[in-house]
Amino acid sequence: MKTIATLLLGLCASAAFALDIQPYTPQAFADLQQAGKPVALHFHADWCPTCRAQEKVFNQWKGDTTVPGTLLVANYDKEKDLKKQYGVRSQSTVIVFKGSMETARLGGATDPATLRTALQSAQ
Repeated sequence: MKTIATLLLGLCASAAFALDIQPYTPQAFADLQQAGKPVALHFHADWCPTCRAQEKVFNQWKGDTTVPGTLLVANYDKEKDLKKQYGVRSQSTVIVFKGSMETARLGGATDPATLRTALQSAQ
């Protein structure tokens, strides 16, 4: 019994550090940054084919412990202040942070290896 409980506890702990994808909210972003957690902003537009390709890649990694952190999906058309704050000029931009420190920035990348490397830069 003790071995099963230990195994389950280990699985739950691992899942806590797996990629989580959520809609962007200022509060979620602030909380993750303040906690020093890996967090990425994905400036996504529904009309953007590159954004949809990125989304497919990211969705394949939901729950993947090799890509830890939280991906916050920001609406490119609505989050004008956020775009201005981070100098985002095009949809399909991904900015990765470890706490408040930017560790990677990509624009238009759809290659899974490139996206994975960017997200892993905040570990």
